Amino acid sequence: MTLLAIDTSNYALGVALLEDNQVLGEYITNLKKNHSVRIMPAIQTLMKDCGRVPADLTKIVVARGPGSYTGVRIGVTIAKTLAWTLNIPLVGISSLEILASGVGRYFDGFVSPIFDARRGQVYTGLYQYQNGELKPVKEDSLVMLTDWATFLKEAGKSILFVGNDLPLHQAAIETTLGSQAVFAASTEHNPRPSELAFLGKDKPGEDIHSFVPNYIRLAEAEAKWLEAKGKILNG
Repeated sequence: MTLLAIDTSNYALGVALLEDNQVLGEYITNLKKNHSVRIMPAIQTLMKDCGRVPADLTKIVVARGPGSYTGVRIGVTIAKTLAWTLNIPLVGISSLEILASGVGRYFDGFVSPIFDARRGQVYTGLYQYQNGELKPVKEDSLVMLTDWATFLKEAGKSILFVGNDLPLHQAAIETTLGSQAVFAASTEHNPRPSELAFLGKDKPGEDIHSFVPNYIRLAEAEAKWLEAKGKILNG
């Protein structure tokens, strides 16, 4: 089995090749640059450096969101195109789950990955390793950071926070949770595409044509359009 993992759901761009439980290669950058221009060259470079060609691939795993609307669409579109062209399975994994998987393996508590969603909101979820397997404790959602911190305070467990957007919210988290909050190291904030690969390697393929990103909320422009349409239809 030779699996290609793709994550463009946020500023961090990552691709990895997994073969028979061995990570052949991994490429990660955390830059505010156009993923649509950089993702295919990144895949081509990784494949070439690892001595693999597209025909060697047996599965595609992609981060399906939440995150940047444009970033998520780019990754999902590339993944669907490759899977359909090569006639191989496609699997989607939560972008938040990837972050949690990378840091939570040896942590005795809950993991809360964080993506900033502006205006005091965050995309987050709650995860925990149980018997060596990452399990969702609370599903991914869009919440006010202050409400999320209050909810976690009542959980009574240590919470490990991770994500490149964490500095935007760390002070507020510390104010509410105090010593209950634990923060991942700077080297752990980039989602690892190799973790994405392992999360998806044993999952069954999904229907490629009906496969869609998980935005959690509508893009602002789309929400305004639907609101305006509703007003027109309702007079």
